[in-house]
Amino acid sequence: MEFATAIIIFTGISFLVYGFNSLFSPRMFSEFERWGFSKYRKLISVLQILGALGLIIGLELNIILIASSLSLSTMMFVAIIVRIKINDNISRILPAITFFVLNVLILNYSLQVLN
Repeated sequence: MEFATAIIIFTGISFLVYGFNSLFSPRMFSEFERWGFSKYRKLISVLQILGALGLIIGLELNIILIASSLSLSTMMFVAIIVRIKINDNISRILPAITFFVLNVLILNYSLQVLN
């Protein structure tokens, strides 16, 4: 398996799990409240699930990979800003940073495939 494919699958599965946890886990309900996004929890969760599915589908349809990785990168960038704004410590910000970087790498890869 190619390294880029492994990153895409890992990231897709991670966002699927996180998206479903955000929909159904009481712990995640309180996290969204802490972040100030409880009204948008369901929307954000569905967008994460769609983005995850887009990454997986994007293995075959590059334009979907571009759209999904761009969307998830943007979402993770906002997550970093929100976590900094509410004074989370670095250990709580690091997952958002990691997934931001992974999605930017996926986006870069998908744009190179275009050329």
